[in-house]
Amino acid sequence: MSKILFVMTGADHWTLADGTQHPTGFWAEEAAAPYEAFKAAGHEIVVATPGGVVPTVDKGSLAAEVNGGQENADRIAELLSSAPELQNPIRVEDVNLDDYAAVFYPGGHGPMEDLAVNADSGRLLTLALESGRPLGVVCHAPAALLAATQADGSNSFAGYEVAAFTNAEEAQAGFADKAKWLLQDRLTEAGVRVRVGEPWVPNVVVDRNLVTGQNPASSAPLAAELLKKLG
Repeated sequence: MSKILFVMTGADHWTLADGTQHPTGFWAEEAAAPYEAFKAAGHEIVVATPGGVVPTVDKGSLAAEVNGGQENADRIAELLSSAPELQNPIRVEDVNLDDYAAVFYPGGHGPMEDLAVNADSGRLLTLALESGRPLGVVCHAPAALLAATQADGSNSFAGYEVAAFTNAEEAQAGFADKAKWLLQDRLTEAGVRVRVGEPWVPNVVVDRNLVTGQNPASSAPLAAELLKKLG
């Protein structure tokens, strides 16, 4: 079967407007649900991070209350800690897109810290978009789209419809008034058309080869859409 590239945050914190560092990383469900779906379909997964650092899971995303109970929280924690791909990432800087049939970016607040300003990831996103191969991005990971620019400075995703973590969700999560900037606002300023759904409800938007999801609940349906595109 095919190889799917997971591009993940290497950050273990998110710097807030007052300069404090909020511990974070990637959101467990957003990596685990697509990981399970792609592996079950027989695909190989390769993880890439800035500098090849082992990605950090946001501890809050392993809580029972955000995983439908302790049993599932424990199952996801075990899956993530035992997945060899997550323990042995390659460097985003070294990725050859030709090696992969699809690209997927899980979220968490981590991408707001590093991928939003990572030029190597930005170039990779632009190449993936232009190549026509399936490209999936969920929740806070659309922050990475902000680093994807053309030679004239315009955003590579301008004019595309996307789903991304919304201002309303950030407010309900308690971070809207603490953040340096809000994802929905910054994407809109870049010319990306954010299609806002109800808070915390699955919302997947497909625009050409780009498949985006609004929140953690959107990660499994997004994976299903990517698998459809892989045929």
